[in-house]
Amino acid sequence: MKKFLAMFLASVMALSLVACGGSSGGGSSTAASSASAEASTAAAEASTPAAETTDGGDEGTAEPVSLTFWTYPVGGWGSSDNVDALLASFNEQYPDITVTVEYLDYQSGDDQVNTAIEGGQAPDLIMEGPERLVANWGARGLMVDLSDLFAEPEASDLYANVVSACLSPDGAYYEYPLCMVAHCMAINKNIFEAADALQYVNLDNHTWTTEDFFKAVQAIYDSGHQNVAAIYCAGQGGDQGTRAIINNLYSGKFTNPEHTAYAINSPENIQALEELSAQDGINFDASIVGGDEIALLRNNTLAMAFCWNAAQHTTVPEGLDTYGFTDQGDEIIPMNFPTDDGVVELCGGIWGFGIFDNGDQAKIDAAKTFIRYMANENVKEAVLASGFFPAHSGATDVFAGTETADVMSMFTKDFMPNLGDYYQVVPGWAEARTAWWNMLQRIGTGGDVTAEVEQFETEANTAAGQ
Repeated sequence: MKKFLAMFLASVMALSLVACGGSSGGGSSTAASSASAEASTAAAEASTPAAETTDGGDEGTAEPVSLTFWTYPVGGWGSSDNVDALLASFNEQYPDITVTVEYLDYQSGDDQVNTAIEGGQAPDLIMEGPERLVANWGARGLMVDLSDLFAEPEASDLYANVVSACLSPDGAYYEYPLCMVAHCMAINKNIFEAADALQYVNLDNHTWTTEDFFKAVQAIYDSGHQNVAAIYCAGQGGDQGTRAIINNLYSGKFTNPEHTAYAINSPENIQALEELSAQDGINFDASIVGGDEIALLRNNTLAMAFCWNAAQHTTVPEGLDTYGFTDQGDEIIPMNFPTDDGVVELCGGIWGFGIFDNGDQAKIDAAKTFIRYMANENVKEAVLASGFFPAHSGATDVFAGTETADVMSMFTKDFMPNLGDYYQVVPGWAEARTAWWNMLQRIGTGGDVTAEVEQFETEANTAAGQ
């Protein structure tokens, strides 16, 4: 649906970002933490034995609990530099829960998790989005229901559509959200200026029409810049960008409104794919994913990127002293995706915490203490570490006083209100993502668009049980 967070702008105008392609994580770190008598009343009511005293109410030594926490590269949560600091603050309040961290990447992370599950060694805690925590592992009965966390007062200001994305069709909540972002695209201002293509861009609100998008691409190509944009399709990394450019051009959809089936096979999406594949300067590239596309924008090879967000924009290139520029110092302008009707639908990212049900209630309760601390009690620092936006509408001061306050305010005003339907919870999502980039590869090598789209939808809906 259009305008997924219609109330977002009014609620968080005071706000002053996950990498599209995913960074390469790896390794682990450990910090100690535990529940204490200073925990909130809500936390105490659902506390772990590690959070309770041992002598009937007087303060005493809690039983230690050890947790394993695996995190995908959710912005700064993919780095021990940030996570160690957060765990240290957690440890000050909860010194008896030991948390060992494993950093995953999007290349091999899913295989690592699935191998651990098959071996009976799933982590206690994990950080990622509803497409994995809810639609995959939750749907398979592997996760703990977190409904009790959502029933606590601290959850009352979570955005309604974020909450709904964490809710499984079986009525259980398998993720407690921390942060979110609207994925957008970006252009190289200097290249656009040199090709007289800035005339096709509305810099006041970072929008453009489908017609002006194609005019800009042609103008840049005619100026001698042959690699204007890439429909990257070597794998799933950053695939939200390719879905968004295709769906927005002619107001196509990716799934049905009920999130039960895939709906890419439409005249709108077919027209978008046909025009993209025919356009000079746009190449279907089966050798790169979203992270590679970002690197090609940063080194001035590409004039635009479809894999961008606030976290990417506030990254300072090596050798420079500020953000928003390529490696060569050209200015990067974040852009909404072009549309035929003026109504943008940006793919959103939602990230939070889930608990694998490993059969140990003490670990489950300790993991809930961790979630309460990170996503409620210390939400400002936890969200700031991610570089994204808070899932709590009341957390309006996250970026106040920071170096990125102005640009985050701009993203809040011009991009976050354009968040579209969070459809990544459709059954068969993992298989559909593979079918998607395989379809793009076939189109890039000359496959008939109509036939390839039909094959994709058949494969995806079979995986969804349709």
